[in-house]
Amino acid sequence: MTGRAVTGRPVTTGDDAPRGIDREKVDAWIVDRVAGATLPLHYQLIAAGGSNLTFRVTDAAGHQWALRRPPVGHALPTAHDMSREWRIMSALASTSVPVPTTVAYCADTSVNGAPFYLMSFVEGRILRDRASSEDMTAEQAEVATASLIDVQIAFHTVDLDGIGLGDLAKREDYVGRQLSRWRSQVERAAVRPWPLMVELHERLAAAKPAETVAPGLAHGDYRFDNTVLGDDFRIAAVLDWELCTIGNPIADFAWSLQYWSDPGEGISFLSDPPTLNPVFVRRATVAERYAVASGFDLSELPYYTVFAWWKQACIVEGVYARRLAGATAGATGSIDPTEIGVRSDALLAHAAELAAGVI
Repeated sequence: MTGRAVTGRPVTTGDDAPRGIDREKVDAWIVDRVAGATLPLHYQLIAAGGSNLTFRVTDAAGHQWALRRPPVGHALPTAHDMSREWRIMSALASTSVPVPTTVAYCADTSVNGAPFYLMSFVEGRILRDRASSEDMTAEQAEVATASLIDVQIAFHTVDLDGIGLGDLAKREDYVGRQLSRWRSQVERAAVRPWPLMVELHERLAAAKPAETVAPGLAHGDYRFDNTVLGDDFRIAAVLDWELCTIGNPIADFAWSLQYWSDPGEGISFLSDPPTLNPVFVRRATVAERYAVASGFDLSELPYYTVFAWWKQACIVEGVYARRLAGATAGATGSIDPTEIGVRSDALLAHAAELAAGVI
């Protein structure tokens, strides 16, 4: 009924009262506000993602929901805004963009130490790695690919004012706002000096292309891993809207495109990308299909690619900062913080390599 599921390797922990859930208070809150919810409630942390936490909630009758809350412990300023996710998914319910149904929102931090919300649990397949896509045929991969592109174009071109999201953010200078935001997040965390991040920030800021398409809804982290595929291999739900804003659709697409890894590449956004399976088309084909279907000019894609790798480095550096401060967030909670710092350095170095001749 509610939440998030995966076909393939298990991604949930079995802890009935995992960290991040004040069981007694959350139990009472859910039973009081969700019709038909019956005790006892069972909570499972879905061990995926490096930021907000998602729990599968199951009641005595077998009804299921997904509960979303910020990571436990340190959080960077402006990050992990539960009300933003809630508002965006609630607004998109009236559109062709598939999202979970929002069920109940809690702004009272005395209940669980932070705001949280419940949404429907959408059953299906999440493509996290090659193992999760290894049984797919070329035809099924083609359907999933086409749906992934079509859904992104749908939210890139949605009528923002018509669905009540016209005031979600400023509409102009998306890249400038993103450059400022992520540099600020890194510098406020004050983990270590990072001169290459500053240098690339200055070069990216000086070389910003003119925006050639109308501002749209930018998910901020759209990829197979943040969607659920239905039995027909089309997108049944788009998840994880915490980074969503109004922005440049081409920049948002360029970000998503970096998750589409090709064989033989030395570094990727994901450790084991599902698109490495030979049933999937290559990244250049995805870009061509997006351009044709959207009608957008992708001539500035090299710039936005450099920007994407710089931004990813900053995001991973934020995860590094939170882990050093003791925060836990899904699957990254068991990773040595030093490894995360090495990862952010590698991402930044790759951004610098890509920047040669571009900015």
